[in-house]
Amino acid sequence: MLSMMLLLVAASVEATTVGDITGDGMVDIADVNAVINIMLDKAPSNSEADVTGDGMVDIADVNAVINIMLGKATPPSKPTGYDYVWDPTQLPEIHISVSLDEWNRLLELYDLNNGTKQYIMADQFVFIQQNDTTIVHDIGLRLKGNTSRRRPEGRRGQMHVADSTDWHHFHLGINLRKYNKDEEHTIQGVRKFHLKWFKDDAAYVREVFCYNLFRQAGVWTASRSHYCRLWLQVNGDEQETYYGVYEMLEPIDENYLKQRDDSLHYGSHDGNLWKCKYVGRPATLTNPYNGDYAIDDDSDANHTYTLQTNTKRFEAAKEQLIDFQLKLNGKGRESFYQWIQEVCDVDLLLHTYAVNVAVGMWDDYWNNGNNYYLYFTTEDLLDYKFYLIPYDYDNTLGTSLQCGVQSDAGRQDPLNWGRYENPLIRRLLEYDDFRIKYISYLRELVDEENDLMHYVSAMERVQAWQALVAPYVANDTGEDMEMDDRPADWGNHPEYRLLNPDPDVNFFRIKAASIE
Repeated sequence: MLSMMLLLVAASVEATTVGDITGDGMVDIADVNAVINIMLDKAPSNSEADVTGDGMVDIADVNAVINIMLGKATPPSKPTGYDYVWDPTQLPEIHISVSLDEWNRLLELYDLNNGTKQYIMADQFVFIQQNDTTIVHDIGLRLKGNTSRRRPEGRRGQMHVADSTDWHHFHLGINLRKYNKDEEHTIQGVRKFHLKWFKDDAAYVREVFCYNLFRQAGVWTASRSHYCRLWLQVNGDEQETYYGVYEMLEPIDENYLKQRDDSLHYGSHDGNLWKCKYVGRPATLTNPYNGDYAIDDDSDANHTYTLQTNTKRFEAAKEQLIDFQLKLNGKGRESFYQWIQEVCDVDLLLHTYAVNVAVGMWDDYWNNGNNYYLYFTTEDLLDYKFYLIPYDYDNTLGTSLQCGVQSDAGRQDPLNWGRYENPLIRRLLEYDDFRIKYISYLRELVDEENDLMHYVSAMERVQAWQALVAPYVANDTGEDMEMDDRPADWGNHPEYRLLNPDPDVNFFRIKAASIE
């Protein structure tokens, strides 16, 4: 025993990854002692002590540190880049500071137009993940959201009131490189975030669950999503304001495309990306020559189809989208069947829509002509692949509303999810082979063996996420202070629950019944 202890004292390795519990840059006997002290409640908990990553600090972690010291195990590398920022095992902190003048300018912009997309400059953005702190100066901040957009402070016309502020939760967009185009204005290459409060979701889980399910089911087009804790300080205030738990969402933009431009995904990042939403009229892909088309020019205007990339070649991109709609609506049965397989990964689209329907996303393309992106992999008029990208999943999992052909997002027939006149998915399901695949994907989602949306595994994931964030929900706004298992108050099915296993109210069980 003495010889082993002497060996441990002598042994150490430089730590750039896992095992350095003390944060001194080495894995040595001090780290072994640190894990033991945490095990025995003699020291505060430290996420770095869970070396095995099993959610517990125990003897297995002691052995893991020893093996790393002695060279008997290679410490796993910490994730980098986008995987670092959206690490599902962590709960990062974000601290934002902004000058009084810029904050008041944001309030004025909102008062002039509550749909404003204009940026202000924030002085500092601090991202803390585990023991790492990244500080970025002079970044862009703007308000986000559609019907959920809010004034972040006080009443209309009121400027900032220091230290007795009437704070409100609000969605915000962060662009680290808005004013400085260099790598120092990124977090390991990540340039932008959407930070969303959990509007109308007392369970603090709906959109996180949906995006996770997409990715678990192999729908790689879905954005990354995870939690963070948010603080904001207007310079001159005595202390920063804690906004509580937020969702940290990957924006769908040119950098999203670059993360997926290899041969297993889009194969390009320089095609035409369109944001499609209900603005005055639904984005149904049925009115090619009467459509509302525009470029994303950072103005406050909203349009049904907004080109996000290649904005200097707008007319060619518009011509491509119009031609696509003409073929989507005009081709005969045999011609459509051949064409759609040439321009689309039909399996991926059917898989995407199976998840979409399974989570009860009623405010979507098929039912409401809303909330999706289209990406054409090239700028060529005819030679491309197109992809439908899912977007905006906070009003799901039992938050239901009378909309389109629906009155109950849990029990609605998955084969008749939306309006007949919205052609894309409806036309696919007219073919036996496509319809059979779609049904098989739905059934895979609710199959108990797959741990996706079967009610037992789904409830376990919900509980795990809630356990991660529950201690941090209470916040300085006084809003959304407690978790509760219920849908949005404005919904038309208040009985739905996520954690009550009763088959008459459990959303997952009711959805499975509608699929089977």
